[in-house]
Amino acid sequence: MLIDLKDRNHLFWILHTSGWLIFLAIVLLINKVGGHLTRAVAAEAFVSMAVGFMITLGLRFLYRRTGLQAHSVLSLSFRAAAFSFLGANVGIWILAAISSSYVQVDIPASSPIVRYLAGLSTYVAPFIGWSALYFGIKFWQDRIIQKERTEKARALAQTAQLQMLRYRMNPHFLFNTLNSIRALISENKAFAKTMVTELSEYLRFALVSKNYENVPFKDEMESVRHYFNIQKMRYENKMDVTFDIDPAADEYPIISFVLHPLAENAVKYGLSTSPLPLRIQISAKVRQGALQIDIVNSGSWVEPERQEKDPLIPKGLDNVRRRLADAYPEKHRLDIFDEEGAVHVRLTLGKGREETWSWVRTSREAG
Repeated sequence: MLIDLKDRNHLFWILHTSGWLIFLAIVLLINKVGGHLTRAVAAEAFVSMAVGFMITLGLRFLYRRTGLQAHSVLSLSFRAAAFSFLGANVGIWILAAISSSYVQVDIPASSPIVRYLAGLSTYVAPFIGWSALYFGIKFWQDRIIQKERTEKARALAQTAQLQMLRYRMNPHFLFNTLNSIRALISENKAFAKTMVTELSEYLRFALVSKNYENVPFKDEMESVRHYFNIQKMRYENKMDVTFDIDPAADEYPIISFVLHPLAENAVKYGLSTSPLPLRIQISAKVRQGALQIDIVNSGSWVEPERQEKDPLIPKGLDNVRRRLADAYPEKHRLDIFDEEGAVHVRLTLGKGREETWSWVRTSREAG
């Protein structure tokens, strides 16, 4: 089960509070051993702890806006050191406004540089240690979350493959294709041979491929092309399919089998609602690090109440949405809408970089 955001916040407050209480205890212990512990020293130590407690909350605010995946360890270390130094100076300024001395040491009152260095020694090391723990724990939590998401994505991908075989290829698509091949054998052996080749390539990707997670977009599209080639041979001049694929999209990683339910819907519902020939256009392009895929078919949108009567639709598209939500949390968008006598399906995927996508789905989604 993924780490809940509330649990992460709860853990932060426990560690944050405990850490600064330990800081207070260490300062008091050092002064106790050195024979300098007085009420004034204890009060100053408490104030130093409270100031440090509040400043590190400010550091947390800054660090939470730093994308861990977008920076190297060296870059994060530099940021932590710089922010710790800045925080220490803020702490010194606050303590100066509260007390006439920074720490209880035997130094002349007229030595501001010495007092400044003493103030730095009070905060810089704790702030750097706090920053190191913060990033270390965050890396550990993110690694656990990513591992759980990967395992869940693998399970969903395997489920998607099994659903595709059970609900689509058996019996409708596979049986109809085999019947078409049988009819062609006596009429046009070369055409029948071509259809067998297309079917075998399609099945190779569906059955033999062991890459259940991310695949290059070109591999996913190759399987989709075989599917459309088979359908075009079955329906002959009743279907026209065109592709417009940006070469930059070829190596873009995409979860496998995510486009097949969308392609199947374009054929199934396009043939029932579109004047012939059914026209389908598949396009893909990369924009600012995001992959945008459009599947457009002539015809009209099939209302949800009609789709619910078909057991294939809720299962297929619901699985697509669940897999997208798990593989691209808050970094994907699936829109389905009617426009100018055609049904548009637009799928946009992000790479999970530091950009924050705050899209809200306002278009109609299947299911």
